[in-house]
Amino acid sequence: MKIVIIGGGISGLSIAYFLLRKEPGLEVEVYESSGRAGGKIWTDRADGFLCESGVNGFLDNRPMTLKLAGDLGLDPLKSNDDSRERYVFSGNKLHLIPESPLAFFSSGFLSLKGRLRILYEPFAGKGSGKDETLESFAVRRLGREAYEKLIDPMASGIYAGDSTALSLKSCFPRIYELEQDYGSLIRAMFRLRKEARKTGKKVSAGPGGVLTSFYNGMQVIIDSLKNSIGNRLRLGKEVLSIDRRDDGYTLHTGDGKETGADLIVLAVPAYSAAKILRDFNGRLSQILSGITYPSVAVVCMGFLMESIPHSLNGFGFLIPARERRKILGTLWDSSIFPNRAPDGHVLLRTMIGGARASSLAMQEDNKIVDNIMGELGTIMGIKSDPDFIKIYRHELAIPQYHLGHQEILREVDAMVSTCRGLYLTGNAYRGIGMNDCIENSYNLCNRILGL
Repeated sequence: MKIVIIGGGISGLSIAYFLLRKEPGLEVEVYESSGRAGGKIWTDRADGFLCESGVNGFLDNRPMTLKLAGDLGLDPLKSNDDSRERYVFSGNKLHLIPESPLAFFSSGFLSLKGRLRILYEPFAGKGSGKDETLESFAVRRLGREAYEKLIDPMASGIYAGDSTALSLKSCFPRIYELEQDYGSLIRAMFRLRKEARKTGKKVSAGPGGVLTSFYNGMQVIIDSLKNSIGNRLRLGKEVLSIDRRDDGYTLHTGDGKETGADLIVLAVPAYSAAKILRDFNGRLSQILSGITYPSVAVVCMGFLMESIPHSLNGFGFLIPARERRKILGTLWDSSIFPNRAPDGHVLLRTMIGGARASSLAMQEDNKIVDNIMGELGTIMGIKSDPDFIKIYRHELAIPQYHLGHQEILREVDAMVSTCRGLYLTGNAYRGIGMNDCIENSYNLCNRILGL
């Protein structure tokens, strides 16, 4: 059986790895249209700085990613303890987000009215069970202020998204389940802690886990997967379209050739899958085209340590949309992991653009830098010019799970199920993180092999 995997990002590479590990005799090929594998995972070493152009880590709470790293002989690196501290910029100052409930309610980050509104959460009405936007859910359960200062920046930090449009059920399914099961998030936290004491297991209402990477950056896992797959990975091999044939499929590639396959896995972004499937299934192509991707620019800046007036003991900061700033937030990368900056320097990584302001990510370099330096001057008091700048533009960055995403998945699944030997995977469907992609690839591998 010949299997062609279209897409050489983490989803495509990991499913190829899992298939070959379980069935070494399979004929597997991975086609990647660009000259580089890894998709949004790309580590760039320049002038002594280690820059992540996209994904900067994964949470260590999902066993499949850790198992894959172990099988590849890799040593995961947990983020520094000091980086657990996170900030939100609100009211013209950076606020440290307290970690304990007592510290939170005594911090003054929220007004007295906002804190009292959170205490009312156990008495707020339970949702109907239907999907709703993240904004609708958070305001209903926690109040407007907590939504604007806490939940909204979290959504922009993860999805670069607009929380007035994002689906709670698709983006944060665990939170949705907790309300349905317990009727209250606070009540759920108490119940889960009680259960944890009884069982001795860690139970969390949130995602949990510690941000983890590798000493030489996230590219390490991509390079290891590439080495494992070997010459089965074909870079610069673009698939333009596919046709059904009696016993499989024909792939039409950009070099004017045709390739036969018994089974195809589309592990590309939804917009790429839509183009490939346009002539094969117009309705499926149309649905996939409806999954939107905002533009985001990731800007790495290196500074002399002595030129940063603000303490860098922490993860960095996010900015609520209500503040109307020109950036989404800044991560203090050299505080999170070692080996990110030369001695005497620090590395800051700023995100600009996103669903609410995509155009800012596609401006000229000097305009992007001016916008960021203006914001860092206001927020962190940085007045010195950076010694190092590297800009990474992602015109189509992160898939947005908008309200109605579950209906999209049901229709996509129904149509794909009628096409024997055709599969879709990737971060456009059921989880945008690397953990999700790897776990979904593993599960799809088992489906393909009938395990």
